[in-house]
Amino acid sequence: MIVIDGSYGEGGGQILRTATALSVLLGIPCKIENIRKNRPNPGLRPQHVAGIKALLKLTQGEAEGVREGSESLVLFPGKLRGGSFEIDVGTAGSIGLVLQSIMIVSIGVPSRLRLKIRGGTDVKWAPSILYLKEVILPLLRKMGYQGEIELLRRGYYPRGGGEVIFEAHPSELNGIDLQKRGEILAIKGLSHASKDLQPKRVAERQREAALSVLNKKGIEVHIKIKYEDTPSTGSGIDLFAICSNSVLGSNALGEKGKRAEEVGKEAASKLLEELEGEAALDQHAADQILPYLALAKGSSIVSVLKKTGHLETNLWVVRNFLKRKITLEESSSGYLIIVEDKAP
Repeated sequence: MIVIDGSYGEGGGQILRTATALSVLLGIPCKIENIRKNRPNPGLRPQHVAGIKALLKLTQGEAEGVREGSESLVLFPGKLRGGSFEIDVGTAGSIGLVLQSIMIVSIGVPSRLRLKIRGGTDVKWAPSILYLKEVILPLLRKMGYQGEIELLRRGYYPRGGGEVIFEAHPSELNGIDLQKRGEILAIKGLSHASKDLQPKRVAERQREAALSVLNKKGIEVHIKIKYEDTPSTGSGIDLFAICSNSVLGSNALGEKGKRAEEVGKEAASKLLEELEGEAALDQHAADQILPYLALAKGSSIVSVLKKTGHLETNLWVVRNFLKRKITLEESSSGYLIIVEDKAP
């Protein structure tokens, strides 16, 4: 059994998501202690419980400590299975965070997997569904990953109510070489809001503010507008830089007291920061893709602008499960993540 200290590094839910996913995928029992120990509300939160229960649906295994507030979890994975399942993350619990684990596990399903997931699609401190669909999936497909995400209904905090379809087939991953992102071909995006914000032109104002920042760089930009019926009031903007070798993304969410113009400028500024160097991955993609690089056949080398706490923590978790030599090296474009071909 592999024992993981949940308070290591940034000590958040990322450790839990990566460790449980690798445990289930590899069929290795795992114990996670000190879960979110140094956080204001330590232990498992409702969305973590929902995520673990979702993984248990995919494997005929058992777990101990799967309850809100639990600071220790023991997972005994069984055999992975395909099929169709429904998952309710609860109110605005992040669908994106639950998918982070499920997408890793889906590599090893013996047959087609189809999930209908309910919860929040655009939630603070979590990847948006569009980010997973437009950035993470295209990068993973370069490695041979077979998966699709369909957004049926958007859901904002606090009531959520979003719906997403995730479908995957058994995948065999191969290493990749992504040292340079290549030429920026275009920037596209979506500025979205609940219908009750349409009279205030919130989505348009977010878009206009983002354009005011991006147009100064002389890059072609296309940002669509969308208003939707949602249980809770909310807004956000997702931006993507389509490059010849890669895709980089950023997003920002509206909240009470935050002007629509601030939201648009925030997302645009984040994207421009990522585009400052030649790195092929944005900082969020780097830590999310790391487990796939470690699971793939052959060597990989990818570049990222910054070395974040999330990246270093995820690297530590991956090293506990997979005996691959993985290094982070400084480079002209920031940092290189290097995964060697054979275990040391």
